[in-house]
Amino acid sequence: AYFALQVIHARRKHKISPPETTGHPEFERIFRAQVNCSEYFPIFISLLWVAGIFFHQGVVAACGLLYLYTRFRYFQGYAAAAQERLGPLYASVRLLWLLIGLAAVGLLAHFLLT
Repeated sequence: AYFALQVIHARRKHKISPPETTGHPEFERIFRAQVNCSEYFPIFISLLWVAGIFFHQGVVAACGLLYLYTRFRYFQGYAAAAQERLGPLYASVRLLWLLIGLAAVGLLAHFLLT
């Protein structure tokens, strides 16, 4: 919701009416950052859910909070300059891979040990 509100603010600031998605470079960066975060959210939620059920909820919750923080930093970096998004992007991708690993380990343990 925070990211969507930032897009609305940028639209008003730069006078870009919906459904336009191009205009001032600052608006375009904020819009792309919001869309990119939205594209990854279903993957994140699915992995968080599976890993939380089959692995350890505390570890998975910590990974989830770190992921949300890295995506927030990604959004802030992308809004400032396109190159500023790369560090947080790589960190968030690593966390997604970690969640994939935790979900896989949890699923394997569940099905092999029961």
